[in-house]
Amino acid sequence: MSVQDIHRASRGQATTGKWATLATGKRVLVVVHTEVYGKRLQDLLPLLEADLRFEVTFTVAPHPFNAGATDFLRALGATVVSWDEAVRTEYDLALAAGSAGIQQLRAPLVRVSHGAGHMKLARAEDVPHGETRAPGGITGKGYLTWEGEVVPAAVALAHRDDLAALERWCPEALSIATVTGDPCYDRILRSLPLRDDYRAALGLLPGQKLVLVSSTWGKTSSFNRIGALLPRLLAELPQDAFRVAVLVHPNVWARYGAWQVRAWLAGCRDAGYTVLSPEADWRPPLIAADWIIGDYGSVTLYGTMTGAPILMTHFPHRDANPASPGLELALTAPTLSASHPLTEQLAYAKDEYVAEDYARIAARLSSEPGLSSRNFRRLLYRVLGLGQPAFPPGTPPLPMPLPLETLRAASGSARGGAS
Repeated sequence: MSVQDIHRASRGQATTGKWATLATGKRVLVVVHTEVYGKRLQDLLPLLEADLRFEVTFTVAPHPFNAGATDFLRALGATVVSWDEAVRTEYDLALAAGSAGIQQLRAPLVRVSHGAGHMKLARAEDVPHGETRAPGGITGKGYLTWEGEVVPAAVALAHRDDLAALERWCPEALSIATVTGDPCYDRILRSLPLRDDYRAALGLLPGQKLVLVSSTWGKTSSFNRIGALLPRLLAELPQDAFRVAVLVHPNVWARYGAWQVRAWLAGCRDAGYTVLSPEADWRPPLIAADWIIGDYGSVTLYGTMTGAPILMTHFPHRDANPASPGLELALTAPTLSASHPLTEQLAYAKDEYVAEDYARIAARLSSEPGLSSRNFRRLLYRVLGLGQPAFPPGTPPLPMPLPLETLRAASGSARGGAS
């Protein structure tokens, strides 16, 4: 191998076919725009395992919040090519959970959703004056077309109700849509019976209650009001009876940097609460939680699966998709009040919790519960033009989390140390 070839390989770029060990087969490109999108795609990666007929390569696509994407792929041990190389190279399949730049790809693309429930409308500034705001995400024309042409070869939808939304907002993509279900939903569903194991792994003592505080990103997020919420958590929840885990959307970490987010949350961490890093899997703590305090985001919506009472921090009604199950959640879950003790509000949310109401909302997240692995693998292999392996795809449970104390110490602090 020449010095040039070694230099190319050291940058994570693909080398020429003459260095291959296996016979040339199909080529798959996984397009990661952000850490969040990468984690959505990670649930699909087991469907591409144990098949020597293709090779999987990854790339980081242009996006304002892609700061954590490279570290995410490095942790996977993935082969990563630059975006410039990715768009110059032909692939037999591309897989993406975002839309930026996908029109440049030279591959049949399978576009998947990056969140639950299509909760928000497209940004008002992106909609021409006088036009109706479409849902943001996978059912909106602006996310699936480029210069009037549909970009993906296939669109994977979580629920059959999404077909009606697609027919309204981007009917030209209806013929390429497949209802696959939601892999994230299925991982949570598969893992619900392990709730006690997750609680033990997190280090919760008998009788201790876990409150998960979740924030999405943007001006309508609870993080935008974190200065009012955190002092209440610190002052009103007895630390011997309650453990608190704070989950902040990775886009906030990507926008402001880890040091700044930890600096803002230093008082929370110093008081013994756990600030979950963006690398941590939020789903085991979600399953383990006794209460969820959340804003209008996917994590709160997935919380309807767990049986935990939910307190909404607020509801951005102007930006909410009226057809989303998120709207039903906002009308069902009680809203956090500034004028009553927090412990009383948690008790109220528990007393008013009606399991059937939340189960109905959760059922709107996927119309194919437990079947996403089967449906997605069928779709991916169809696009690849290959027969599926002769064994059923599985949905593994989520791995055991580290203890809250370990996660808290691993998060470090704004002052540069861990305790």
